[in-house]
Amino acid sequence: MAEQITPFNAQHLEAICRVLADTQNGLTGTQIGYILKDIKIEDIAPSDTKWKRLFNAIAKKQNEKQIGNYLIMFINRAMNPVNYSMDKEKFIWRRSELNVVLSFSGFCVNEEGKVSRTKQETTLKGAREKAGILKSKLEDRNAHSEIFKYCKSELLDENYFHAVLEAVKGLAQRIRELSGVTSDGSNLVTMAFNANNPILIINKFNTESEISEQKGFANLLIGLFGAIRNPIAHTPKNYWNMTEQDALDVFSTISFIHRKLDMVVRIR
Repeated sequence: MAEQITPFNAQHLEAICRVLADTQNGLTGTQIGYILKDIKIEDIAPSDTKWKRLFNAIAKKQNEKQIGNYLIMFINRAMNPVNYSMDKEKFIWRRSELNVVLSFSGFCVNEEGKVSRTKQETTLKGAREKAGILKSKLEDRNAHSEIFKYCKSELLDENYFHAVLEAVKGLAQRIRELSGVTSDGSNLVTMAFNANNPILIINKFNTESEISEQKGFANLLIGLFGAIRNPIAHTPKNYWNMTEQDALDVFSTISFIHRKLDMVVRIR
């Protein structure tokens, strides 16, 4: 960016540095040191924790020059897509989290890994939606945590087609782990929830009504695998029109099933 950017306030700068130096998904200490040196910022506290080290270095330079350009330069170097050719998921995570905090200052990281101007957000909801609309909407619906376990990167990338596919595959995997059955699809459901000799039960399984609920739950699962997972798994993305609304509706069903699975009991 050629323009002179107003210095970032300490609160925003800290939030950005915490993302860039996140313990699990952030830059390594070596990477931080290399980028600081590359953009000619003094690494004044290399023994500090990563985020404090980065914060102190950029804050000092920003105060000296009275511009925020050095933080932008650092982010542009850190988010260069060429660095993520073997780790796309990490790029998606960093970009999404950076866009939440940067949006409060009126910036965002685009798909090319470059910082650009955007509408300044004033609410957390607006910032979250800008970072990942589908993921944000699922969080607002209080979707079951198991959904995010299996398709986090697809959700952040707004990839409806593959996000739904991975979520349904994750549902099958959870049933396998709960039941010990190694099959898949309708065979997995039939073996795990068979009304005559079930491995897993979703209720006390004593009354006619409870047995009927068990059968209905199994049918719901078989229908989900048959109507969603199997066609998606065997159909090119270009031929399956998975809209955001369709994805949200399917995720709601998957979330409901996961909540039922939270209560299952293995009886054999």
